[in-house]
Amino acid sequence: MRRLTVAALAALTLAGATGCAAAADGAGAGGPSHRETAELERQVQVSSVHEATGMTLVEGPVIGPDGDLYVVDVTAPPGAAKVMRVDLESTEVSTVYTDDTRAITSAQFSPHDGRLYLTDFLGSIISTTADGEDPRTFFDAEFEGVRMAPDDIAFDEEGHLYVTDSQGAQDPYWEASGRLLRIDRDGETATVLASDLPAPNGLAFTPESDGLWVSQNTGNRIDFLRLDAEGTVVATAHPAVFASVGEAQIDSLATDADGNLYVGLHHRAAVLVYDTHGELLTTFEAPAGDDATSATNVAIVPGETTGYATVSGPGGGFVYTFEALADGIRSSNGG
Repeated sequence: MRRLTVAALAALTLAGATGCAAAADGAGAGGPSHRETAELERQVQVSSVHEATGMTLVEGPVIGPDGDLYVVDVTAPPGAAKVMRVDLESTEVSTVYTDDTRAITSAQFSPHDGRLYLTDFLGSIISTTADGEDPRTFFDAEFEGVRMAPDDIAFDEEGHLYVTDSQGAQDPYWEASGRLLRIDRDGETATVLASDLPAPNGLAFTPESDGLWVSQNTGNRIDFLRLDAEGTVVATAHPAVFASVGEAQIDSLATDADGNLYVGLHHRAAVLVYDTHGELLTTFEAPAGDDATSATNVAIVPGETTGYATVSGPGGGFVYTFEALADGIRSSNGG
């Protein structure tokens, strides 16, 4: 496994990490109207800036089977909490998982075995129980001669895993060398669905699970891939959304029941919401007075419009809330 220094890891995470879902022709119950800017509301602090890494970066929000919210801290040093659980009623935060080597970038529960799957940007995908016990390596290899940089994951209904290999998230940024992989649920067979991508980061299925949105962190664009019936071949693909975000970079993705696409940002504490035609509907933003510089990822409670965003900055790592434009689905929850 290629090891990163603390400085390299900090640079790596500053280049990007995770994402969310958006609305269609009508706002959901209580949600903001089209082309509106709405505030994210701070709920709870989950981490502080780490002395060892000089930062904190909270990502990967996912509602667990217990109803709690799970998040990861990409830059947590050895022994610090790398996966945390937030009790959404009491806002109590507890440690779920830590280790001495990994840089955990995302989390999601598998519909196949119910385990919590975690990506390690340094080259592997592991799974644990909901309590962080019984860690197992699901996928850990040089694939086709290149050590993976796994970032975000999405499961199809059968539990097969799709993951962005975010090559190019580190210098040289102008080389489009990233990949999108599909890994069978047994972890034995992997297939490259797309390659030569500019640091792919977020991914989210459509509500019908026949299409996949993939964000490009150093390209500031989102591609749309139509898959075949088995989800093993890309039938068609095209650039779908180009984000004009200035100094910021697009990060993770999620979709809601209406197919709206939620796009987290790094270097700006905001979440953009697009409809399926690429029209910007709403921007959720942290209040100007908050010490926050990123809002990289969101989760929307399945069957509800309550949304949670992971927000980080010099003030620490936080969970914020917002009212989504439509109900949450599997693709709204984790990644």
